[in-house]
Amino acid sequence: MPRVATLRAVWRPLFATAVIVAGFAVRGIAPGTSHAQVIWYAGLLIAGSAVVWRTARGALRGHFAADVVATLAIVASVLVAQPLVGLVIVIMQTGGEALERYAEGRASDAVRALEAAAPRIAHRLREGRIDDVSADDVAPGDVLLVRPGELVPCDSMVLEGTAHVDVSMLTGEPLPITASRDTRLMSGSANLDGALTVRALAPASESQYARIVALVRSAQASKAPLQRVADRYAVWFTPVTLAVCAIAYLVSGDWLRVLAVLAVATPCPLILATPVAVIGGINRAARRHIIIRHGTALERLGTATVAVFDKTGTITIGQPRVSHVIAGDGHPVNCVLRLAGAVERSSGHLLARTLVEAAEATGLELPTVSDVVESPGRGVAGTVDGHRVVVGARAFVLDNVADGEAAMRNLEPGDAGLRAYVAIDGAVAGIVEYADALRPGVSDVFRDLRDMGVHRIMLLSGDHAENARSVAAAAGIVEVQGDLLPEGKVAVVRELVQSGESVVMVGDGTNDAPALSAATVGVALAGHGGGITAEAADVVILIDDLARVVEAMRVSRRTMHIARQCIAVGLGLSAVGMVAAAMGALAPTAGALLQEGIDLAVIVNALRASR
Repeated sequence: MPRVATLRAVWRPLFATAVIVAGFAVRGIAPGTSHAQVIWYAGLLIAGSAVVWRTARGALRGHFAADVVATLAIVASVLVAQPLVGLVIVIMQTGGEALERYAEGRASDAVRALEAAAPRIAHRLREGRIDDVSADDVAPGDVLLVRPGELVPCDSMVLEGTAHVDVSMLTGEPLPITASRDTRLMSGSANLDGALTVRALAPASESQYARIVALVRSAQASKAPLQRVADRYAVWFTPVTLAVCAIAYLVSGDWLRVLAVLAVATPCPLILATPVAVIGGINRAARRHIIIRHGTALERLGTATVAVFDKTGTITIGQPRVSHVIAGDGHPVNCVLRLAGAVERSSGHLLARTLVEAAEATGLELPTVSDVVESPGRGVAGTVDGHRVVVGARAFVLDNVADGEAAMRNLEPGDAGLRAYVAIDGAVAGIVEYADALRPGVSDVFRDLRDMGVHRIMLLSGDHAENARSVAAAAGIVEVQGDLLPEGKVAVVRELVQSGESVVMVGDGTNDAPALSAATVGVALAGHGGGITAEAADVVILIDDLARVVEAMRVSRRTMHIARQCIAVGLGLSAVGMVAAAMGALAPTAGALLQEGIDLAVIVNALRASR
């Protein structure tokens, strides 16, 4: 469809060019201008009538854009018997529109790449047979087979099988994940090996992949405030052009000068340069997994003066990690970690996986466990190297040891926190403490923000104020508020906005959605699916990388610089050309060709925003 739209747009400038060439060819065969004039008039009627009609229809509806000047120039070229000038203006006008279609096609590459890669076929398991159906026909609850090398057709839960799954296109995570029973998979993930049986959790139209495509679509359908400035410019540009035409005629009495002014003042492709730049900037960000949902966000993002961050999952990893292992008398730390990790490897609990990762990260080889007994939500026990090991909540461990209260009190640190208790052979052996760690590179992100003119960085959290202050201190943030409900975050953000600040709010949780909507620009970190948070945000970062906030601001600044540059340069050159034409220094044909060169150069410059 984009190619068809481009072909429809390009035939008029090509036709007008062919008519001009044919006219000059006839003049070469039969000297004189009459035959050429007839050809040029006919061509102008065919190619230019649509431009005139479209402008007249818009004027009747109260829409006065820059193509009014082009239409006046086409009409004037007929009145003063200069059809060649009218054809050149048609080429300029319709050629600029064709170039816009091409630019929009370039800027839509990210969307088309997403849509082209969208899952199309699903293998539905029903009554012992496999039916190939369209991915759009999958309903929640359907059991599907995902073979090696295929895409997951919709958001799903793994029922059977184990495989490595590539999620890099969706999250940017370079390493494949290991999918097994109860693993949630997003639509568009690629199964690298091993067959998986999954249960559909949502239809393809409502899955993560479809939401991503919809986000990009809404971004490219936007219109930035700067673009509206260009539209308002078109409203006053027409009377200014007519005034210059009137002065030129009063001074010289020459209608050709009037036509020359109109020809050189035709600025419609200049106006098109601004959306080309905006769409290009949105496309450039999309290639970096940054979805800017509308042009207003693209413009405002680069002007931020205050950056507000949520804590958990935004400046912290959002998942607990083993921060400290406390061992009791007679039990080395590595021994406690090794035995506890061996038992926890049999559990599917999040903290269990975290403990196993911590043990493996230290280079410990985890032995085989037997006689595993798990109490869901409480803990797990098993036999390792002849030792009975119990790991879990305080109450669970106390139920499995004798006289453990005193031993636990001796080991427990004073502050409250998330922890697991370890007992070996009926005695308390240690405590594993968990904490939410800062994201790598947080300090660099904040330094870059300050270098870009963000003079205040704040941390707003629903966590306990003490925990929020501790994380803020580690991250180098001075202004921090904790114990905030969603409405509390909204109140803080609104106060900042009402005080005249340009506020960027960055969050990842559902409780951040209201504050994201209240901010000047809301940015959602949605590396693992954003839900309502992504819907409320103006900018959605699809990968788990806080540094992309800075990158998005840089894209914004560069794009808007290019857009303003296009307007300033185009206006300046057009003004110079109009003065020259009014003074008789430019003939109508030369003026039209000059303006065409100016407009094309400006639009080509706007294309830089997509690179």
